[in-house]
Amino acid sequence: MTAAGVPDRNGKAAEYLQLLRLLAGEMERAMRAIAHNALPDLEESVASQQRMSARLVALAGELSAPLESGPIAASPAASPNKIDDDMMQQVRVAGDALQALNRRYAALLEHSSRSVALMTSLFNSFQGKFKEASGPRLKHQTWSCQM
Repeated sequence: MTAAGVPDRNGKAAEYLQLLRLLAGEMERAMRAIAHNALPDLEESVASQQRMSARLVALAGELSAPLESGPIAASPAASPNKIDDDMMQQVRVAGDALQALNRRYAALLEHSSRSVALMTSLFNSFQGKFKEASGPRLKHQTWSCQM
């Protein structure tokens, strides 16, 4: 392995970090699109998230792959296999932030899906006609939605 391996791995780690941050921004954008009922913005954001996720997977594979053996370095700190500690810490922090955001995003999608299912059920059951039960006691059904 040549000395060019260190900047290359650090460069890939920097790209990985940048993509983590960009993905977090896209997830925020998707949540805003859901809140504003902006379907085109949501679709665009989801497509961007898919592209970024694919690149993150590729980078993770490249960074976790073993490197070719080279001459043994004098100290382990000078190893070309090692990514800068500060960079690794930033990646961990960005990854943790992205996981927390992902949990919020998943909860929003789950809640939105339940709301859509309730609305669909409500509209499908309404046919413009009400059937009243016969007899002295009428049966009424009511719908309520959580706000």
